[in-house]
Amino acid sequence: MAKAGEKSGGGGKRGLKRKAAAEEPQEAAVAGDGAAESGVQPPKAGAFPPGFSISEIKNKQRRHLMFTRWKQQQRKEKLAAKKKLKKEREALGDKAPPKPVPKTIDNQRVPDETAVDPNDEEVAYDEATDEFASYFNRQTSPKILITTSDRPHGRTVRLCEQLSTVIPDSHVYYRRGLALKKIIPQCIARDFTDLIVINEDRKTPNGLILSHLPNGPTAHFKMSSVRLRKEIKRRGKDPTEHVPEIILNNFTTRLGHSIGRMFAALFPHNPQFIGRQVATFHNQRDYIFFRFHRYIFKSEKKVGIQELGPRFTLKLRSLQKGTFDSKYGEYEWVHKPREMDTSRRKFHL
Repeated sequence: MAKAGEKSGGGGKRGLKRKAAAEEPQEAAVAGDGAAESGVQPPKAGAFPPGFSISEIKNKQRRHLMFTRWKQQQRKEKLAAKKKLKKEREALGDKAPPKPVPKTIDNQRVPDETAVDPNDEEVAYDEATDEFASYFNRQTSPKILITTSDRPHGRTVRLCEQLSTVIPDSHVYYRRGLALKKIIPQCIARDFTDLIVINEDRKTPNGLILSHLPNGPTAHFKMSSVRLRKEIKRRGKDPTEHVPEIILNNFTTRLGHSIGRMFAALFPHNPQFIGRQVATFHNQRDYIFFRFHRYIFKSEKKVGIQELGPRFTLKLRSLQKGTFDSKYGEYEWVHKPREMDTSRRKFHL
């Protein structure tokens, strides 16, 4: 019986503690009202002693309350500092110092030895003699074949059809069980300049192979974040048959320069500006974001854009010399995560 009494006594103590903890905020509120009536300012809710640590509070409710107050105090201090800095800048006018540039992963990027200098003679020579020289010298015009993996599902087929409306002079054909090694000679015989293969997994497009014909190179990309036209909110009307403009952004290294030239070779030389359509390949942290927009000039300073779709994201997995050959092909570059992804600030494109 004594043990049972001790247990009930312990439970009573815990109950009193909980009750006291619940009454603490009410007592503080009453004390604050009394201090306001007497004309004395109550202490700030978020003011804490210098060596105080919220994690030392054992009571969970009390700890959460104090953490919320601390966050509010931090927010108020930050807002006050912003207002003070804004007033100082307005008072100084033109003499105000320039705004500090925030640190990001992009501007803290580790310098790359292979960064392309436009005035470099070696780069100019490579561009004049590489596989895309005939395109950039306007000796050939692009003709694209778009196909899929075996037995494609509806989502992959629709992506191919929508890509064919983005890339002029592109044709969609179904694989019908043919191997790529047999498809490539047929493409060369019919004067196709590029081959695009969209692979899928679990009915979702997950990979893209881009092979420049007849001599390569061949790039293999991982595809993600695919959005078809119907899945894009506030999208515009279907694109017209005008040749779009192309934007290649942030391809700075030698490898990135080669990938950018591969994408450029998919589109004809002379865009039709009357169509006001633009295809964008934006490289950021080695992820290539593809977007397709229509723009309109609202005034001399304002431009409105409307996404047409589709959209997707690419991540380079490998770059192979020559046309597609998975068994005996020679690779220029292969992504090796354990060796190459040692730093978040190092990029390859």
